[in-house]
Amino acid sequence: MTRDLLQHIPLAAAYLCQDCNSVGNCAMQCPACASGVLLSLATVLDRETVARPKAEWRPFSVMAA
Repeated sequence: MTRDLLQHIPLAAAYLCQDCNSVGNCAMQCPACASGVLLSLATVLDRETVARPKAEWRPFSVMAA
């Protein structure tokens, strides 16, 4: 692959078109099909900013009560 074909899109600017499965860097519409059904990939993939509930271990008898 030549350097001219390589693309770099920062995760914060990457959007997945749910209609044609293309990745672009426009939040308004897909550059490939002009669809507005976009998913921010940073929301799904960025593990640093996504809050996760802390796992807590409890015996089964406590959970069933």
